Amino acid sequence: MKSAISPAPAAFRLPRRPRAVVFDLDGTLIDSEALVLEAYFAAADSFGLPFTHDQFLSLVGHNRETSEARMRDYFGPDFPQGGFYAAVSHHVGDRAAPLKPGATELMDALDAATTPFALATSSGRPWVDRHFAAHGLGGRFHSIVTRSDVTNGKPHPEPYLKAAAALGFEPASVLAIEDSPTGVSSAHAAGLMTVMAPDLIQPDDETRGRALAVVGSLQDVLKLIRD
Repeated sequence: MKSAISPAPAAFRLPRRPRAVVFDLDGTLIDSEALVLEAYFAAADSFGLPFTHDQFLSLVGHNRETSEARMRDYFGPDFPQGGFYAAVSHHVGDRAAPLKPGATELMDALDAATTPFALATSSGRPWVDRHFAAHGLGGRFHSIVTRSDVTNGKPHPEPYLKAAAALGFEPASVLAIEDSPTGVSSAHAAGLMTVMAPDLIQPDDETRGRALAVVGSLQDVLKLIRD
């Protein structure tokens, strides 16, 4: 169950007005984490694997290679990696996750203010393309950085450094919006102003120290950039 998060205090202000924004995808822009969790548990059941909710949470925000390594750690060298991920894909099928509340309004406000935005995700390009097509997002993003575009995935800063560079701004002038501690670590290490809108994982003290604010939704982020 997701815990309620109080919006950032009304007195909070970003240290500077963002000249650009970088969104994470899963759990931030789209409500996909629950769909993927369902698919992982279905795949685990089909292989008789004692997969737990905490194990799934340990994968959230990480790149595919890290997730695969953790699954091998959990289930040993004989973990049926190919079959497991094929089962996950089969369970998801051609479904697309819905946009998170406030996503459209936030993107519209950024467009109206001529503030460019990019994507930095640990997912692959086909997953991005599926959701961009489903929600009419094609052409709205200045740049898209997926797991195949970087050598080092989150929590390494490379995805956010690459996205900021593609936007043409110094990292300190760019706002990152994330839902997971892994993503917050990546954006913070890259030097971006970082706001967290938690999805499945609530921030610990270390994550709160890296985020400028922890908010309840993208609607709260919209309030921050308008202030």
